Amino acid sequence: MKKIYGLSLLFILFISQAYSQLKTDVLIVGGGASGTMAAIQASRMGVKSIVIEETVWLGGMLTSAGVSAIDGNHKLPSGLWGEFRDKLYAYYGGPKAVETGWVSNTLFEPSVGNKILQEMIKKESNIQVLFETSWTKPVKTESGWRMEVRDKKQKKNTIEAKILIDATELGDVMASLQVPYYLGMDSQSLTKETFALPQANDIIQDMTYVVTLKDFGQGADKTIKKPKNYDPSEFAGSCDVSDPATFNSNNNDCYKMLTYGALPNKKFMINWPKKGNDIYLNIVEKSPEERKVMLEDAKQMTLRFVYYIQNELGYKHLGIAYDEYPTKDGFPMIPYHRESRRLQAKSLFALQHIMNPFDTEEAYYKTGIAVGDYTIDHHHYKYGNAPEIDFVKIRVPSYNVPMGSLIPKNFDGLIVSEKSIGVSNIVNGATRLQPVVLGIGQASGALAAVAVKQGKQPAQVSIRAVQAALLDHQAYIMPYIDVPVSDPQFQVMQKIGATGLLKGSGVPYKWANQTWFYPEREVSEYELMQGLREYYPELNTNWDASGAAITLTGLKDLLAYIKIDKSEAEMQELLKSENIQLENNKEKLNRRMISVILDKVLKPFDQEIDYTGKIENKQFK
Repeated sequence: MKKIYGLSLLFILFISQAYSQLKTDVLIVGGGASGTMAAIQASRMGVKSIVIEETVWLGGMLTSAGVSAIDGNHKLPSGLWGEFRDKLYAYYGGPKAVETGWVSNTLFEPSVGNKILQEMIKKESNIQVLFETSWTKPVKTESGWRMEVRDKKQKKNTIEAKILIDATELGDVMASLQVPYYLGMDSQSLTKETFALPQANDIIQDMTYVVTLKDFGQGADKTIKKPKNYDPSEFAGSCDVSDPATFNSNNNDCYKMLTYGALPNKKFMINWPKKGNDIYLNIVEKSPEERKVMLEDAKQMTLRFVYYIQNELGYKHLGIAYDEYPTKDGFPMIPYHRESRRLQAKSLFALQHIMNPFDTEEAYYKTGIAVGDYTIDHHHYKYGNAPEIDFVKIRVPSYNVPMGSLIPKNFDGLIVSEKSIGVSNIVNGATRLQPVVLGIGQASGALAAVAVKQGKQPAQVSIRAVQAALLDHQAYIMPYIDVPVSDPQFQVMQKIGATGLLKGSGVPYKWANQTWFYPEREVSEYELMQGLREYYPELNTNWDASGAAITLTGLKDLLAYIKIDKSEAEMQELLKSENIQLENNKEKLNRRMISVILDKVLKPFDQEIDYTGKIENKQFK
């Protein structure tokens, strides 16, 4: 009996080691750019999360895929993106130390980016990351979700969670749940975009298997073995560094091509689109095993380009940095996916919502949870038949991403992030960039945290509650280039902008588009009246507003018309509370002053809105 009892104990111990159960508030599948930020944001709001990550790194495309040159949002350092950048500055020695390549203002070594993200995660007590872990299809339960995962030693864990976030690179979780999505180029009938095609197709953007090279010094020969099927004509024209956005003619400069992605410490990101190592390889709907086989073609493309750089262009001293990634072949752990499945969401964010945010039927700008300023950038260099869209000619201002694009149209308990949100194929060319995806991740974490705290489904959560949480963590909800986080009225002007009472002015500008709030610009009586009419329909019959700049006296009269009694003296005191001083009641008011008074008197941001930005109840005072 003692032997049997002892064997039973050993068997129980073996089972417990091979199989265990974990509970958490939020389960995040994918420790990439968005998944990492979602976990940090949820943690800082007091909500626990578990992150499932297949590699040993955090950061996804900006680290594990080697795309360590940040595209866009240099002057919109929103929330956790700004915090991450500050840590890069601290590590390397300031902003100038990371301006090493001409494609970006912020470039860094992928291993350093991972190190910083790992440190950020370790400081959070509410996060557990399961590295080198695979997952199976999640199962819905009465209290949320259950998912079985397996680590590299084949130890099983069952995780129970209230909210599930799909932060995978290709939207694999939502696909496993059969949540409806789009893939490829959209039809005009779906998106209502004038630039969209008459009929949809399944063509996605080119992907890239990036590699990091290192300068080993003149005289060194780091030339790799000649790859199979090498043909130098494949890369003829790769030294053309002309900017397509400026319609320049060819400008061949091979050294400049290499310094496109020059990183600190004499390293180079090889992620070159023009006759470089982009490749058309649609693996989205393939199995993990099929993807692995197909991705060898992407690696071979990059090896052929590296050999071309070394052998044909003469840069033999540039060799693969085998110590950059924890891999045997010197490649990053994952490829750079520019496009994935795209969720059929509560909000389909299309081109018209960026080009004319204040004039579309859906006022998505009011529901913004992440911002971006990069242009519409699509890579189709290696696809055999060129798409029928000239993406370079699509000019847009900066923009914000609507919260409804993270939430499935008719599916509870799931939040979708990374590049798989509800956007059109065209708009994906802007929302796929690193700072936007980091912001989407932060918003996903805030949405999940509010849902957990309130015991609600993500679709039932107040948009304003999520936006307020993001503002409290220094994230932008409106893309105002002239209202930095350091501005004492940052939150006030962000909120007023999100109500539409005062609208911004957007312009397409090079590769860093802009939207301006103009805080010091005077406000006319008529402009303010137009903004207030949506909230106070009784103003639709009032034609007393002049085109002249409004004063405290004029504002008092306007508020009186909607039965709000505020004297000039009272409004003076409100401004003083924000350290804004007026000389007299007839001084012209600017947008900053108006924002402060409207926020404190009318509290319009407290008014709930739906996913289209419409006010849910206009009878509020």
